Amino acid sequence: MTDSAILVKDLVFNYGRLRVIDNLSLEIPSGTSFGLLGPNGSGKTTLIRLMVGLLRPAAGLIRCLGKPPSPARARYTGYMPQLPALYAELTVQQNIDFFARIYGLRDKDVRVPRVEEVVRLTDLWDKRKTQVMKLSGGMKQRVSLGCAIVHRPPLLFLDEPTVGLDPELRANFWDYFAGLTAGGTTIIISSHTMDDAARTWSSCGWGGLSPRGRRRSCAPPPATKRPPWRTPSSTLSGRRR
Repeated sequence: MTDSAILVKDLVFNYGRLRVIDNLSLEIPSGTSFGLLGPNGSGKTTLIRLMVGLLRPAAGLIRCLGKPPSPARARYTGYMPQLPALYAELTVQQNIDFFARIYGLRDKDVRVPRVEEVVRLTDLWDKRKTQVMKLSGGMKQRVSLGCAIVHRPPLLFLDEPTVGLDPELRANFWDYFAGLTAGGTTIIISSHTMDDAARTWSSCGWGGLSPRGRRRSCAPPPATKRPPWRTPSSTLSGRRR
């Protein structure tokens, strides 16, 4: 473990002849939130996929928690993709349990209560036996978040996590993310809307990406009082269990 959760240096990535990431460098301290803000097509998703080890760079260096990203280090990271990657025929609880196993929670005595805790946390207890295919888009987002956090990763990647959510649920998501950061989790969040940037500005550093994955700007959180947040023990609906 190092003081920097993420270190990216002179990163280059191409899709064929198209350069998507162009000599990008950034460093993100541990225990903070960092937002990737940029228009569609600026390389935010590609950068996150590189940092979680799903893609390999053409050049440059990436270190996550001091090590190169790889499937062997998956237990230390959580990844919520832009589009939920869930098993539609499985229930809410079965999906979260499956990802808990994938992330290394093999001990049933540990895994079962943790899965139940996450189902309640995401306010899906009443839907725990419902197949994912029968859920609304917002509920699928909650399941996807539950799958990403079930193993309590110290590093969490969220790719446009609030897209398509109603305003109340968006606010609850941001409150929850802030609570995770307060508890020591490092979070990398991507967004293409200034509304998301404004909502988290008081507690999140932002890096701006221009088209072709060049860093346009980078700003730490301003020295202002953070807004109150619910702790990770509260549910995403705002109702305490």
